[in-house]
Amino acid sequence: MTFYTLEQLLLEYPGSEKSFPFDAITAVFKVRGKMFALAGIENDPVSVNLKCDPEDALILRSQFPAIRPGYHMNKDHWNTIILNDSLELDLFKKLVSDSYALVVSKLTKKVQTDLKNQT
Repeated sequence: MTFYTLEQLLLEYPGSEKSFPFDAITAVFKVRGKMFALAGIENDPVSVNLKCDPEDALILRSQFPAIRPGYHMNKDHWNTIILNDSLELDLFKKLVSDSYALVVSKLTKKVQTDLKNQT
């Protein structure tokens, strides 16, 4: 997967925005100001940090070598996914969706409703 393909996938989510708050090569994807994904635009292979339920994070890391503790992130709540074609695309899309949903679930009910109405 290329960074461009990853970027397009992440920006499909309602309210998703890309910014570069840390440096010029680390893209941060947020929904209503809360980060749900982070990716280096120059990484080869492409990798992305995604938010994850702590129990699920441990299980995923034990099952898939391409899923590792979140690089420079809270290791309990973030995984780094190496996009080297070893994960099925459907699984990766579910991990992205789960990350987005975890962040949205912490937003106010009004914001959640606004986001649902954007789809």
